[in-house]
Amino acid sequence: MERAEYKLGDAKPFVTDLPNEAGTRLALATVSKTASAFERLTLARKLVAAQFDPRPDRLAISAAADRPEMAAMAEAVVAAALAADFELPTYKSKRERPRALREIAVHGTGRLDAARTIATARGNNLARYLTALPPNELTPGTYRRHVERLAREHGWKTEFVDLAKLRRRGAGAFVAVAQGSPDPDAGILRVRYAPKKKPNGPLLALVGKGICFDTGGTNLKSAKHMHGMHEDMEGSAVALGTLLALSELKVDFPVDCWLALAQNHIGPKAYRQNEVITAANGTTIEIVHTDAEGRMVLADTLHFASSEKPRVVIDYATLTGACIGALSTRLSGAFTNRPKLIPVLQQAGEESGERVWPFPLPDDFRESLKSDVADIKQCTLDNDADHILAALFLKRFLANDPDWVHVDLASGNHKGGLAQVPTDITGFGVRLTLNLLLDQKILGKSSSAS
Repeated sequence: MERAEYKLGDAKPFVTDLPNEAGTRLALATVSKTASAFERLTLARKLVAAQFDPRPDRLAISAAADRPEMAAMAEAVVAAALAADFELPTYKSKRERPRALREIAVHGTGRLDAARTIATARGNNLARYLTALPPNELTPGTYRRHVERLAREHGWKTEFVDLAKLRRRGAGAFVAVAQGSPDPDAGILRVRYAPKKKPNGPLLALVGKGICFDTGGTNLKSAKHMHGMHEDMEGSAVALGTLLALSELKVDFPVDCWLALAQNHIGPKAYRQNEVITAANGTTIEIVHTDAEGRMVLADTLHFASSEKPRVVIDYATLTGACIGALSTRLSGAFTNRPKLIPVLQQAGEESGERVWPFPLPDDFRESLKSDVADIKQCTLDNDADHILAALFLKRFLANDPDWVHVDLASGNHKGGLAQVPTDITGFGVRLTLNLLLDQKILGKSSSAS
C-alpha cells in the first residue's frame, strides 16, 4: 500500500495479487458508517470488478467487525458478485465462456440474509437477461413461451388474453398499438403465484410494459432514438423478475403479474394521430402521438389487473423521456395515488439502493389532457411534464381504487452500470419492490387515501 501510495478511504479499492501459490487477489476498501445503500452497492461493484479479471472460482468476503454496517456491506458485495457472475446474451461467433463462480464465503458477520440476497439477484438477472435479448429473439410470442416455461418450473399459473379476446373485451387502447404488427402474437399474459399454505395477506398485482420493439409507429423515431428500443419491454421483465424473487422466498401472499406484450410497428394497419379509440373501461381516448404507446397498452392492462381487487398495484415502465430529463438515468421516477406512500417510496429507494424520486399528481395538470372530441387525450405534443401527464393518464384506468405505485424506469439503462449492477442494462426495480413489500410492508398498510 505504501508503494502504491494508497490511503484507506480512497474512492477506489486497493488491489494487489499476493505472492502465494494460489495467486490470491486481495481487494481492500473502507466504508463509512453513514454510507447509503447506493454508496455501499457502488463500492461493492468496484471491489468485485477488481476480482473478476480473470474471474475467480471462489470469493471470500471478510468483514473487519461484526457490526450492522459491516453486514450491510457484505450483503452488497454478495449482490455485486451475483450480478457480475451472470452472463447476458451474446452472439459473438468466437468467444470464451467464462468459468462460473463456484463459492462465495462470508466471514466476520452473522447477519446476512443470504436467501433474500440470492432471490433478489436471480430476479434482477432474469430482468436484465430478457431486456438484453435482441428484438428478433424476443418477440411477444417467444416472450410468452419463455415465461410459460418458467411458470412450469416454478408452479405458476398462466392465462394469455390474445388480440381476439382483447377485442371482445373492448380493450381498444391495447389493440390500437398492437394492430400495426404483421404478427398477431400480442396480448396480455397473466402469471399467478399462490402460496402453498392458505394466503396470509391480500393480493398484490405487478404490471409491466412489454413493448418488445418500439419504432414509434407512424410518428417514426429517428435512428438515434430507435436504437435500443428492444429494451422497451424492461418494465415487464422487472415485474417478472420481482415475481421470481417473491416466489423463491415463498412469500405468504398471492401475486398476480400482468405482462403487456406487444410491438409498436409501422404499417398500413398502424394506429394514427387523431384517431379516437375506446379503452376497456369505456374511456374514449384521442390519439395525439403514436410513440406514446406504452401508456396505451398499460391502460387496459391496469384496468384488468385492478378489476381483480388487489390491495396494491405496482406498475413498471420505460415510459417517458421527460423522466430521464428530470432525474438523469441515476434515479427512477415514482408516482402514487396515496400521499402517505410518498415518504415510504423514498425510504425504500434509500434502503434498497435503487433510488426513486416521487413526483406529484396535481389535479390542475389534468387540464392538459382535456380533449375536444374524446374523454381524454393520450398526451400532448409539447412534452410539458410528460412523466406527470402519463401517470395521470394511467391513474384514470384503475378500478376499485387500489393503492397504486407507478415506477417510470428512467434508470433502466445507465452507461457503465448502476449500484451493484455492472452492465448498462440495470434491471432496476426488483430490490426496490422487495424493500417496499418486505421491509416497508406496504401490503399491510391502510389503503385510505389520506
